[in-house]
Amino acid sequence: MEKTLLNIETVTEYDDMLGVETLHPQVSVIDLSKARPMRHMRHTFSFYVVFLKDEKNCELIYGRQRYDYQKGSVVCLAPGQVVGIEDTGEEFQPQGYALCFHPDLIRGTNLGRNIKEYTFFSYEVNEALHLSERERHTFIDCLMKIQEELQHSIDRMSKRLIANNIELLLNYCLRFYERQFITRQDANRDILTRFEALLDNYFTGDNAMQKGLPTVKYCAGELCLSSNYFGDLIKKETGKTALEYIQQKIIGIAKEQLLIPANTVSQVAYNLGFQYPQHFTRVFKKATGMTPNEYRGKIEA
Repeated sequence: MEKTLLNIETVTEYDDMLGVETLHPQVSVIDLSKARPMRHMRHTFSFYVVFLKDEKNCELIYGRQRYDYQKGSVVCLAPGQVVGIEDTGEEFQPQGYALCFHPDLIRGTNLGRNIKEYTFFSYEVNEALHLSERERHTFIDCLMKIQEELQHSIDRMSKRLIANNIELLLNYCLRFYERQFITRQDANRDILTRFEALLDNYFTGDNAMQKGLPTVKYCAGELCLSSNYFGDLIKKETGKTALEYIQQKIIGIAKEQLLIPANTVSQVAYNLGFQYPQHFTRVFKKATGMTPNEYRGKIEA
């Protein structure tokens, strides 16, 4: 039976749960080793949380799956994401750090305007960032700068400086993810190969006709990845967005099918999953500079 899901509304509420002092109602840096022992629970936050997990054998439940972490793993959660640790009925002492900040803190700041660029907040937990020891030190240094500002009495510069330091930390996370994508190129190429095979299979038979055009979300799900992580990985590997890659595949198949005299433009459109031939014509012309009929005429000339 599904247990009650706890929603933690405010940073202060989370501080109180952990038994740590609240220095600012909208942001907190928590040394989890100094927090009170916790009971396992499934919960959501109404604010952003960046966890540095320092347990060497940390197990975390996300959705209905279990994930193991090495020491120095970073998990970033956006408001509303469900996370939790399997309830064993025992208390445990967490290790690591947590940075919590409420959306209201960054509203009107540069970070608030650009928060959607930090796509790792929408990664699945199994797509965590794994830090080297040097990266871990940099990460903690950033946390300490935020903590130092929190210990300063609040004045008119507090919001800007806190937001700037959080932005610095998130920018380092972007850099570290770039490194992680590079160092995992073999695994990434395997995903790219599987993506290519997935598209090939999708356009075999009448799959596309029955299901429609393949979406980025569909492809990511079939590869057991979040849409954002999948999109970022494909962009790093190919220089194209996942949507551009799918459309490139569609145009390639369309060109082959248009060379078969018996195929009408409408038949090609429906075979590829387009609901309307006019939509197919617009997509094809945008990609090639020609309508399907113009392309066919040029090839046959």
